[in-house]
Amino acid sequence: MPAEIVDVDVAEARRRIESGARLFDVREQGEWDEVHAEAATLVPMSELVARWKEIDGGDQPAIIVCHSGGRSARVVAALEQSGVPAVNLVGGMVAWEQSGAPVVRDAQGEPRHEH
Repeated sequence: MPAEIVDVDVAEARRRIESGARLFDVREQGEWDEVHAEAATLVPMSELVARWKEIDGGDQPAIIVCHSGGRSARVVAALEQSGVPAVNLVGGMVAWEQSGAPVVRDAQGEPRHEH
């Protein structure tokens, strides 16, 4: 029987992060580079099989985020089946940004100096 996915909203995720929970972003590098939650650690979904043991929420379930909540829900289900406690950030980075939570954004419009 599949594990039940627990969803948390941005306010709850931020409370959990302040209490020591870790936030993991499962989007790909390009999405991360555009914008990501200040508190997040990048573990792309494409690398999950190789890196799933890195996702450790410590004393609390890990919080998993993607763009809008679909990929992160699948990752949470897979982690739970593997015995890694995790919760899904419902609404993903879209909801995170809309709430005004801290983000790191790519310097858009700035010239890139490549040598």
